[in-house]
Amino acid sequence: MDATVITYDTRPDRRPLLQRIAHASEPYLYSAPALILIVAVMLVPLVLGISYAFRDIQILNPFSGGFIGLDHFRELSQDQSFYRALKNTLWWTGGSVLLQFVFGLILALLLDKPFYGRGLAQALVFLPWAVPTFLAGLNWAWLFNPVIGPLPHWLYALGILSEPNNILSDPQLAMWGPIVANVWWGIPFFAITLLAALQAIPRDLYEAAAIDGAGPAQRFMSITLPFLAPTIAITVLLRTVWISNFADLIVVMTNGGPADRTQIVASYIFTQAFKRLDFGYASAIALVLLVLLLVYSMLIVLLRQTLLNRG
Repeated sequence: MDATVITYDTRPDRRPLLQRIAHASEPYLYSAPALILIVAVMLVPLVLGISYAFRDIQILNPFSGGFIGLDHFRELSQDQSFYRALKNTLWWTGGSVLLQFVFGLILALLLDKPFYGRGLAQALVFLPWAVPTFLAGLNWAWLFNPVIGPLPHWLYALGILSEPNNILSDPQLAMWGPIVANVWWGIPFFAITLLAALQAIPRDLYEAAAIDGAGPAQRFMSITLPFLAPTIAITVLLRTVWISNFADLIVVMTNGGPADRTQIVASYIFTQAFKRLDFGYASAIALVLLVLLLVYSMLIVLLRQTLLNRG
């Protein structure tokens, strides 16, 4: 039997220096177009936006543009409208994410069961996600309008409203309008993602648990939830960051009103930048929101890693 002998060339590389450098950098040259595109599309606007937070950038002021240091942040620390928007953001984000997750999980569990027409049902579930957010906001604003929409009359018939008024004009109820629209629009994200995770769970585990006498609730708690936990953590993290920056429905449906009761940080940034044309102050608010979301993301990742290590 012949033995294969592997030999290594230990002779020094005598190629010219430029040729060796070109050979070593060849893999990076292949990825250079993608890296340049990422830098041009993401990093450059990010750096410019951060720099605006420390400059006086007012579109209608031709003498603006100078460096002002931390003046925007000092003003922001005393801005009561910002604190109100931050509080509204917590309510808007928490309510939307919680309801989207609950209804998305229920829908995923229902679609995981075999039944006639399941493929069509899955396609219909994904339909709200395909609707542009601007159009979704307009549709829900019309639905909440008692003149042309049925929802106020249905809520009045159910005894939820004392009279068929538009809840978007009620300071106490206005936030529920965009939240309901956001839940309708965002349920497919949770449903499709959790359904994919559910279908990856081995069915043998459920059969073995059923043989051992475990009921549906026990199987859900001991099998389904542990397998879904990583997916739940990632989807909740992504949706929380997404919804915190998501001002489309707010701007279309209420424009932050009435009396700033639906003004969130993202829509407040839009107001400062495109209505008051103060891009410097808007960039300072955006930078604060960026830091808060980065801290939240790090906490979620650390919590997930801690749970995985304990498991």
